[in-house]
Amino acid sequence: MCRGVRTNGACLEPRVIAKAPPGEGCPRCGGFVYAAEQMLARGRAWHKECFKCGDCLKRLDSTNCCEGPDKDIYCKVCYAKKFGPKGYGYGKGAGVLQSDPYANGDQAPKTTVIDTAAIKAPPGKGCPRCGGVVYAAEQVLAKGREWHRKCFKCRDCTKTLDSIIACDGPDSDVYCKTCYGKKWGPHGYGFACGSGFLQTDGLTEDEISQNRPYYNPDTTSIKAPKGQGCPRCGGMVFAAEQQLAKGTMWHKKCFNCAECHRPLDSMLACDGPDKEIHCRSCYAKLFGPRGFGYGHAPTLVSTDSEPTVTYTEQLPFTGAKAAKGKGCPRCGFPVYAAEQMHSKNGSWHRRCFSCADCHKSLDSTNLNDGPNGEIYCRSCYGRNFGPKGVGFGMGAGTLTMA
Repeated sequence: MCRGVRTNGACLEPRVIAKAPPGEGCPRCGGFVYAAEQMLARGRAWHKECFKCGDCLKRLDSTNCCEGPDKDIYCKVCYAKKFGPKGYGYGKGAGVLQSDPYANGDQAPKTTVIDTAAIKAPPGKGCPRCGGVVYAAEQVLAKGREWHRKCFKCRDCTKTLDSIIACDGPDSDVYCKTCYGKKWGPHGYGFACGSGFLQTDGLTEDEISQNRPYYNPDTTSIKAPKGQGCPRCGGMVFAAEQQLAKGTMWHKKCFNCAECHRPLDSMLACDGPDKEIHCRSCYAKLFGPRGFGYGHAPTLVSTDSEPTVTYTEQLPFTGAKAAKGKGCPRCGFPVYAAEQMHSKNGSWHRRCFSCADCHKSLDSTNLNDGPNGEIYCRSCYGRNFGPKGVGFGMGAGTLTMA
């Protein structure tokens, strides 16, 4: 009779594993463990066949193996049932209450909780709330002092705090944002007590301002050297409040329209030729084109004898002009690559690239080179150099004899 495993009609005897000296073999069977079949747990080598849960005999690996305090190994489920927390909702379903606190006996891991608040520190060096010694594993920092994690609560509502909602009060204590606003925030109609309630706790404006831990210096009163400060007020401009326009630094509070005082940003600010900044609407009214349909109602025509901005002020360069035939045909100054516009008559400044008659800005779609070396828009080119006669340029009823 075969007592082993039968393979292809042959009977194989069960493998006999030689016993190892005590404490050196497999913890489950005590036999020698060779490198080809070892599994490591609790610093000891196990057979692959023996590397199973001590309760349900489920095969284990490095992802679901839990080492128990009884020097055995378990799967996660059996470990939680045997050594996990006991009570309502733990391990045995939400409807079962464990009533035996000593069910695990000596196998359950024992922990000791030390109340560090009872260890008093020298005056001024401990937790500000309880005065106990604060160790590194439980410290929370606020106002440059160390607090116990369990003591780091709001002074009024005892809400647990963190670095997001903690507010340092002027009384050297900590509060949540709500209690801080009620205790140290502004008082009066619509503040902290509802829009229909008027705070009448007897605090005067002077008392509130003295207790409020906030200081806002007026940097506009700090005058800067001439030509280096804010163009609007002349005060010193620091990095935390600067706005850039026209290559100079402005205060944020001064960075508004010179006409309507609307606050500006990089999308709305327009640098005017008067060395001020304006919003788009005020800039168009002050320096935009004048005439029928521009800036005002369509029926209003400006009667100013001279335009608000002369074209000589818009010349982009000063100094020596370029050699004859090499500069901008309009102004004669040198034209650099970053600003050049091309036509048949040469290279122009971008700001000079406009119609010689109506000064309309031109591009490659409406550019016309005149025979006199100037450039024109289509309308002005047709009026100056187009065909003359009935229906051409001057109306269907007019015949020129030129």
